[in-house]
Amino acid sequence: MDSLLNTYRKLISAEKSDFKRYLHSDIDWNERMTGITGARGTGKTTLILQHIRDNFPDRNKAVYVSLDNLWLSKNSLLDFAERFSVYGGTHLFIDEVHKYPNWSLELKNVYDNYPDLKTVFTGSSILEIYKSDADLSRRAVKYELHGLSFREYLSLEKIIDLPVLPLNEILSNHIDIADDIRNKIKVIPLFKQYLKNGYYPIYKEGIRNYFTKITNIINTTLEKDLPSIEKIDYNGIYNVKKLLMVLANLVPYTPNIEKLSAEMQLNRASTLKYLHYLNKAALTNQLLVPNKGMSLLTKPEKVYLNNSNLIYALNVDDASANIGNVRETFFFNQLKVRHDVNLPKSGDFLIDKKYTFEVGGKGKSFEQIKDLKNSFVVADDIEMGIGNKIPLWLFGLMY
Repeated sequence: MDSLLNTYRKLISAEKSDFKRYLHSDIDWNERMTGITGARGTGKTTLILQHIRDNFPDRNKAVYVSLDNLWLSKNSLLDFAERFSVYGGTHLFIDEVHKYPNWSLELKNVYDNYPDLKTVFTGSSILEIYKSDADLSRRAVKYELHGLSFREYLSLEKIIDLPVLPLNEILSNHIDIADDIRNKIKVIPLFKQYLKNGYYPIYKEGIRNYFTKITNIINTTLEKDLPSIEKIDYNGIYNVKKLLMVLANLVPYTPNIEKLSAEMQLNRASTLKYLHYLNKAALTNQLLVPNKGMSLLTKPEKVYLNNSNLIYALNVDDASANIGNVRETFFFNQLKVRHDVNLPKSGDFLIDKKYTFEVGGKGKSFEQIKDLKNSFVVADDIEMGIGNKIPLWLFGLMY
């Protein structure tokens, strides 16, 4: 146990960043059990280490432990929690729970046996705590950490600190908001930079190897995280990877499952299952029609890569990264954090079953949505909009 405590103290001492992710203020840290899921590279570990650093002057009251630590190969999480509680610990922060066998059952036992111990755990975006072996749905409050918004990117780069803008404020007041911001910064070049290499916080470690690191994230997610949660063998992992690369060259893709299955040499059920895995792993986003629930065998109406940085990372050069795809991918990625995003009958996206959006370049017209109530054009390469025509970059300020 001493080795775990030493590792914890070293990590807390090494955490120097003052930049806080949006989720930090969203979380109710007073809950008895909190689950934080999210894709690799989005900053879950940093989030909890910062919280410990800033809120526990007495380091003995809290402890951080990653469940892939070798110590836990011979000792149980429940035993560790018991010893920590006996010695006066009050807050247990557990990282990478999906790496630990029977994690859900042991977390349930920690919750039931130690009512004075508050627990925060993190895990892969693939993790579904409501479908785990032990029912944690009544015990754990779940949050999901997404990658950096454009707003967060500007803050992390120390360019400008902007408030979070709700959708209704953008729709009703976008001209004044954009005018104020464009008088302070050159927004378009910064936005283009973000679209290419600003979504995962690891870009701060260096742009030169950023896409290589994204590729490593993809490989680790599919080769290690996915098999730890789902029953999938080596051949299945290979097929999921192959499917991702096929989609990377097709998105935004309206799936023909029979044709896609034939190309992949898979049956229909396997193709749908692998599409589901890619979506859960935060590598793709699936667009559905309203009121159509997402399940293992649900056929999506459209498939996108999860974020614009993935487009550039999975294409051999910038020229092969279709700008129309980049725009729609960004819009979908940013809006889904706070809102329901569906496929409308006309236009590109239906938000909260109320607002219709058509996404395009600065010359995009209202032709496709001109007769629709609550319809808007979202245009790239403009600093300011007019009427119901809104700059694309503004939708990056929503979280």
